[in-house]
Amino acid sequence: MAEKKSVFSVFFNGLIKENPTFRLLLGMCPSLAVTTMAKNGLGMGAAATFVLVCSNLVISLIRKIVPDKVRIPAYITVIAAFTTIVQLLLAALLPELNKQLGIYIPLIVVNCIIFARAEMFAQKNGPVASIMDGLGMGLGFTIAITVIGSVREILGAGTWMGIPVTVNLFDPATIFILPPGGFMVMGFLVAAFNKIFSDKKADKKADTKAACAAGCPGCSKAMHGGEA
Repeated sequence: MAEKKSVFSVFFNGLIKENPTFRLLLGMCPSLAVTTMAKNGLGMGAAATFVLVCSNLVISLIRKIVPDKVRIPAYITVIAAFTTIVQLLLAALLPELNKQLGIYIPLIVVNCIIFARAEMFAQKNGPVASIMDGLGMGLGFTIAITVIGSVREILGAGTWMGIPVTVNLFDPATIFILPPGGFMVMGFLVAAFNKIFSDKKADKKADTKAACAAGCPGCSKAMHGGEA
């Protein structure tokens, strides 16, 4: 149970080890559809993080009193309530961003990241761990889609957060703010993320195995088909 783990390890889990976008490949629709600009990624990530944290907290609190037969409808109702709150707040406070994100805000209700954390984590753990899990996963998602949006905006429009940054450097390539460019950027970033954070672990395992094989009679025997 996550209650026995450090809440910080639960938090950092969503940033790298189980990053929902770059590692688990969840929530691909908003990750590709709204990331034509960095601010869209930031806004979408913030909205999803709010829903993640709040729904994780509530689901953790009610997990013992909700019958199994109605568990999924109950969780969807909780998620839908917080999604509606986010949508109304965006419409009132940030109408331009709300217009940019469009249908993808109400679709947070069926975002697989949100429901996966409810099913896999919040229903099995206490409120504090569930909040930290929501924060970690939400921040990991926010960072990932903001990076995707930044790369696409800089290469495709020559701006970042609407500010010109590539003047006299190169001509923007419009393809990067179109769907094919989204898939291209996403593919390269997923590959780079997994290369950076997987190779170190693999190298460490290889070094440990080599050291053990060289100095441990038991390992050497096993590796050589039972010969000592």
